[in-house]
Amino acid sequence: MNDPLEPFLAAATPEERADTLVRLVRETRWSDDGSGSKVPVGSLLTSVEASPGSRERFLGALSALLAEADGTSLFGEVGIPSDRGFLSELGERISARLVPSPRDAHDLSALVSRIFESGDEVETFADRPLSEVHRFVRLLDGGLSEEAKAAVSRGFADGFRLLLSRIQAQGLSRELRCRCNAGPVFASPFHRILRSGDALLDAWTSGRDTAAALQAFNKDSGACRKEVRVIQRHLEDAGVSVDVVFGLEVIDRCLTRTALMADVMEGGDGPERSRAIHRLLSRLVRLAHEDKSILHLVRWNLHLLDRKIVDRTGKTGEHYVAGTPSEYRHIWLAAAGGGALTVLTAAFKMLVHEWHLAAFPESFLYGLNYAVSFLLMQSFGLVLATKQPAMTAAALAQIMREAKGEDREERIAGFFARLTSSQLAAAISNVATVGVGAAVFVGGWLLLAGRPWVDEKTAKETFLVLSPLDSGTIFFAALTGVLLWMGSLAGGWFENWSTYHRLPEGIARHPLGRVFGPARMRRVADALERNASGWATNVALGFLLGFAPAVGRFFGIPFDVRHVTLSTGQLALAASSLGERWFDDGAFLRGLAGIGVMFVLNLSVAFALSLMNAARAYEMPSGELGGVLRHVLQRALRRPLDFIRPPRPAPAEIPESSS
Repeated sequence: MNDPLEPFLAAATPEERADTLVRLVRETRWSDDGSGSKVPVGSLLTSVEASPGSRERFLGALSALLAEADGTSLFGEVGIPSDRGFLSELGERISARLVPSPRDAHDLSALVSRIFESGDEVETFADRPLSEVHRFVRLLDGGLSEEAKAAVSRGFADGFRLLLSRIQAQGLSRELRCRCNAGPVFASPFHRILRSGDALLDAWTSGRDTAAALQAFNKDSGACRKEVRVIQRHLEDAGVSVDVVFGLEVIDRCLTRTALMADVMEGGDGPERSRAIHRLLSRLVRLAHEDKSILHLVRWNLHLLDRKIVDRTGKTGEHYVAGTPSEYRHIWLAAAGGGALTVLTAAFKMLVHEWHLAAFPESFLYGLNYAVSFLLMQSFGLVLATKQPAMTAAALAQIMREAKGEDREERIAGFFARLTSSQLAAAISNVATVGVGAAVFVGGWLLLAGRPWVDEKTAKETFLVLSPLDSGTIFFAALTGVLLWMGSLAGGWFENWSTYHRLPEGIARHPLGRVFGPARMRRVADALERNASGWATNVALGFLLGFAPAVGRFFGIPFDVRHVTLSTGQLALAASSLGERWFDDGAFLRGLAGIGVMFVLNLSVAFALSLMNAARAYEMPSGELGGVLRHVLQRALRRPLDFIRPPRPAPAEIPESSS
């Protein structure tokens, strides 16, 4: 069998050395022990140490590779978000996946990325035993050429300087500086850390004792961490922006990296130094792998913003869960009012449909009709059942995150039971009121105009359009659940944006106050502060529902919406317009079956998406979420009436909130 070391030892150019080293590491990472299981290989070290000749040839080839390579990017840039911004970085990573790029044999970061291409390989390197790592470090310490050691030290030092510069630049940026503790720039730890870091680096490169310099550096690094926590507390009240999240992420990663590098500079030649080197390299290897991941980029950029959106959505959702019999009765009445208003919304939609307008004006009128209807419901305190799931799921996730104690799962199950009974009450009240209201509306129109609201052809078409057997109602109802969830995200995002940019304060102090009066501008600002999330949700949801069919037609995809309350209004209006022929050939029953499908899919899809989004935003383990839901299911099987009847709150079931 050929010696796997030989191609690397015989390589004559930097490119050949890089390529053969990648193959060498890949070929010797695993071996078969005969049982079929994969075992970590120490045979490479053994074969290198077997004879002085093999050792000298291997260290000579590795020295030649390192002496010609630059480690600045590996130590100072890998895993640290670039200043290009999210969209530019996303485009760069997509392009790297699609477009072949030349291999740079002189860049250690590129070499590491080629060696560790999968997550399993990264984990394998991180799990190397200390004894094996220490053997390899001692081998390199005693055998690398002075040129190779100098090149690695130079890249290490330059990378450390780059990290210090990024900490200072981000920490002293306007977006973060105005959210830190007040004080002059020269007193900021983000300013001081550059000096203490340079002092540590000077002591290390000159071979002096690093203890005093390391202590000063660690003090400034800890002070930077404290400032970051101050900024994060400020974000809890003042909203989040992607730019601020970016700055905090850069600082956190740079501080963590410099701390690991400082451990390496602490000195000593024993196993602890080898452990510090392994910790640093393991992190660099992991981040080099993540630097190629599109999904990881999206996750970390949007995580904190996503959490704030969920927080704000959850606060709205708490209002939709009845905790007392009086709140339960209020939901019935508010939902009845929402159903009555939906009759007019459905009637206007059917009227617009009969005008046969072009796609854009028709969709715009649909969306405007929905948005105005939803805004009126908010203004008068009315309830629409399908708008609740996305809000209540976020509230449930908050309760799951904040609830503590031995009876945690039981209290969560109690909240879920009240949530379900409230949701069911709102849906039944909506649908029942819409049905009765549509019959009254058509009867009144018949008396005034002498004709039904829609003709016989349109009424029968409505039955078929809503039928799950004669149309795509099942798919469209699920799609509507997605749109309901997206509307709630838009509401949470706008409220966060409004808070972050201090929009209410800007309106209250706007020069228009000289025209309309300061008191009136203050009332407008207060109204925006109270209703920002609801207004944005209603407008976004209205136009999402209105434009979805037109967008589908534009792309040639059969998109449509099936909203349970609006569709119930259309079904009832069509049936009432037919008079005695409302039950004609059973088409009404198929339309009624469609209403049942919409009820299930609208609510369940919106709730499930919101709950998963909230669990991800709060970094809730999937096992924890599954365990809580299993307990809820067990309670539903034991006490099903708790999920249907009006709530009977017990002290043990009242969720505790930290807010």
